[in-house]
Amino acid sequence: MSIHSHRTLTASVSLAAVVGLTLAGCSGSGDNNDDDAEFSGETLEVSGAWSGAEQENFEKVLDKFEQDTGATVNYSSFGDKAATTLGTQIEGGSPPNVAMLAQPALMTQLAQDGNLVPLSQDVLDEVNDNYSQSWIDLGTVDGEVYGVWFKASNKSTVWYNADIWGDAGAEPPESWDDFLTQLQLVADSGYAGISIGADVGWPLTDWFENVYLQTAGGDMYDQLAAHEIPWTDPSVATALETLATLWGNSALVEPGSAQRTFPESVSAVFGADPTAGTVYEGDFVAGVIKDEGVSVVGENALFFDFPLVGDAETSIVGGGDVAVAFTDDAATQALMEYLASPESAEVWVPEGGLTSPNKDVDTALYPDETAKKIAEALTGAEVFRFDMSDLTPSAFGGTEGQGFWQIMIQFLENPTDIPGTQQALEDAAVAAY
Repeated sequence: MSIHSHRTLTASVSLAAVVGLTLAGCSGSGDNNDDDAEFSGETLEVSGAWSGAEQENFEKVLDKFEQDTGATVNYSSFGDKAATTLGTQIEGGSPPNVAMLAQPALMTQLAQDGNLVPLSQDVLDEVNDNYSQSWIDLGTVDGEVYGVWFKASNKSTVWYNADIWGDAGAEPPESWDDFLTQLQLVADSGYAGISIGADVGWPLTDWFENVYLQTAGGDMYDQLAAHEIPWTDPSVATALETLATLWGNSALVEPGSAQRTFPESVSAVFGADPTAGTVYEGDFVAGVIKDEGVSVVGENALFFDFPLVGDAETSIVGGGDVAVAFTDDAATQALMEYLASPESAEVWVPEGGLTSPNKDVDTALYPDETAKKIAEALTGAEVFRFDMSDLTPSAFGGTEGQGFWQIMIQFLENPTDIPGTQQALEDAAVAAY
């Protein structure tokens, strides 16, 4: 799993109208439980970014669909080149039946260009049964639902070294103010309260997105992501002021944040010689801890949900992969319906590496208690929003050395200049949108 999804939405996706691909001999409603050979002889092509272990686990999911329906499903990986690969295939009249996309912006573009097929009523019924409204909205373009969110990531997790916190007398916080109090206890015990790795800036955008979602709410978050309100809006100032209460406190933050990589910030907390007690980032931190091989996730490496600011609703920022269909034949829609069911995710979940946004997936199947808690936090959140930087033009939200990333590094180093930071963000947004 990639640490942070900033796959470039290439401008070269000049997408022609899709050539209708009708699979010969398709019949039935797409109910893959009525007839084990309903789609015998049919071949479906599925594409996604996954490779390695993720590809192997997803292919197990597709194998179950083959067993249930008699269809043959071939998977191919386009890596980080979703837009260009799919654009070429569409122009050539041979898109896959289904693609797994990590970018809502790409889904929107494909749908608006007339290349995607809306969910059939059977698929939509399955989605409505199993997903919260936030996920349904994320799969909707201009009033039509096109996407089934199969895989998700929770970027609202704060990880702490339980040995350090225990010795300091610190406990998981109830609020942002309590968070600062607990970090002070850790700092008083001789460790930095928190380590931040911000050499390229993207972790800082995740900090901002979590705070902004809580202080401004989902509607404002959507408007800012779409640049329907300016970055000079007072709501942005409120979020930056909140961040400044931590980032501007040298007693809590380990020095050198702007020169430290993200993996180094995890090592600072969970390595052989820890120097800090806490690190913030998404559920993928667990993988970095395991690779480090010193601390044990679920034992001394624990997490709590991103602390609530004020009276905010329980909110989560995250990412994910959405299934979209390019053809409207029965076999393709049956596969989409299967991907929207809890049964499909339950094939992968026990193997590890999948957090499902499907609220009806049996969380007892997750391979450990930490993975289970991450999934339950994700599906139980009152408000979910996709990583804002992935919703913006890459020149603003996904490019090292400029835009959102670079300006947040500058703010981390000087969190007193809130008006100047807002104006810099607005200028960069105007240039990019």
